[in-house]
Amino acid sequence: MADILTLKKFEALSPFEIKDELIDLAKKTSRSSQSAFLNAGRGNPNWVATKPREGFFLLGQFALTESTRVMSHPAGLGGMPQASGIAARFKTWLAEHANLPGAEFLAAMVEFAATTFDFDRDAFVHELVDSIIGDNYPVPDRMLVHNERIVHEYLQWAMCGKPQAPGKYNLYAVEGGTAAMCYIFKSLKANRLLLPGDTIALGTPIFTPYIEMTHLEDYDLKVVQIKAPQENRFQYTDEEIAKLEDKTIKAFFVVNPGNPTGMGMSKETIAKIAHLVRTKRPDLMVLTDDVYGTFVDDFRSLLGEIPQNTIGVYSYSKYFGCTGWRLGVIAIHEDNIFDQMIARLPDADLKALDKRYGALCLEPRKLKFIDRIVADSRDVALNHTAGLSLPQQVMMSLFSLAELMDQSKAYQKACMEIVHRRANALIGGLDLQLEPNPNFDAYYGLIDFEFWARKNIGDKAVDYLKTHVHPLDLAFRLAEAHGIVLLNGGGFSAPNWSLRVSLANLPDEAYEDIGRGVRSIARGYRDAYEASEAALSKT
Repeated sequence: MADILTLKKFEALSPFEIKDELIDLAKKTSRSSQSAFLNAGRGNPNWVATKPREGFFLLGQFALTESTRVMSHPAGLGGMPQASGIAARFKTWLAEHANLPGAEFLAAMVEFAATTFDFDRDAFVHELVDSIIGDNYPVPDRMLVHNERIVHEYLQWAMCGKPQAPGKYNLYAVEGGTAAMCYIFKSLKANRLLLPGDTIALGTPIFTPYIEMTHLEDYDLKVVQIKAPQENRFQYTDEEIAKLEDKTIKAFFVVNPGNPTGMGMSKETIAKIAHLVRTKRPDLMVLTDDVYGTFVDDFRSLLGEIPQNTIGVYSYSKYFGCTGWRLGVIAIHEDNIFDQMIARLPDADLKALDKRYGALCLEPRKLKFIDRIVADSRDVALNHTAGLSLPQQVMMSLFSLAELMDQSKAYQKACMEIVHRRANALIGGLDLQLEPNPNFDAYYGLIDFEFWARKNIGDKAVDYLKTHVHPLDLAFRLAEAHGIVLLNGGGFSAPNWSLRVSLANLPDEAYEDIGRGVRSIARGYRDAYEASEAALSKT
């Protein structure tokens, strides 16, 4: 077992930084032994959505023919694709290339989008073609017109659930969920909605950056934890939800389904939070990060339940296997408390914001919060070059349309089957018996080692462990003895003696090995306890 003082130096580090140390240890072990290197520390899935990608790469070929149709210079220069008649040309071109991967998808996609959204075919196809070429700045800067309509419909399914809220959401396409977090934090502060010294609530356990960003000197926020304990199946208890009645708490940030718990909020939990907001805290700002919602049947987000109070964050990265594409969306309902709260700021603050955004429009006080986020993402002065790159927005449209066209949800069922199969393998390796939980997304699993160990090696052995061993020893011993990398749960405000397992990024058979590795470490701890007891008895 590692020395406690040696491990204490890692306590201040994020789990994602400790991971690098664990990877080095695990790789050394795998090189010097027969054990495999198993990195379940990061949630990059090992599958990709192929159909929309086939469409993307074939669409690029057509786009180049449109470019050279306008101008074809022997030095390799093309022109800017033209909209007039482009849909008919695309249809003919796809028929001529019907045998190529992606042709069938693209032909069906244009018809589906035109029919579903009543798009003008030329305008829609031109947006795709011109954008995949990437020859223009993003206009509008928040999001392309057709892409926003498509993604809005996709998010109604992926995040909001039923019943749908009346009205619509304004969307901002961003460089993944991480960029969304950065931009939102920045604009909440810039618009005096959250100031240094203010108090927010975090639904814990939670994705580590939400914990770490609050403590940066840029924000310096006080934090109240709203806890979702394992004993309550990772749902917020009534007592914890009641903390939100405190009017000094200005905002409530949640990840739903949870990271690292993998647990979505139950309908009962959502109803309780919504009731509190409607009756006692209509001023409470809510941010919900719903990246993993597509892995839960009939998922319902707070964005759909209390849209006026909620900022929604979504990333395409996990579901479509596209972490490298950096595709994310910020969603805010057109009728929201953020615009209302800005309008009610003291006159001095309003004048300061008039100065901040005055170069953007003649009446800066009418600038919506979502558009302020866009401007702040480029330090306002560079607002004219804001916006997600256009090829990325095309990929976003194709991912969204592929899912909307999949009426049987075959893709979703396949993704869910993969992660649940791996979760079952892990559970088997741990020799656990668990009842199915419809709110579990199975993308991550949280091993509460103390809870498990008390049942498997006994209370006295665990008490000895907690007295003589640092909690990080568990992750380090797994890496050093078995070549297994898992993240320490304490860094997510989960129990200190817990581990987060990504169920998305390793082959199925690896997860039983991970479970067995955890059991082996537990036996080693039990042996150490028994040796200590034997030594004491001799004295």
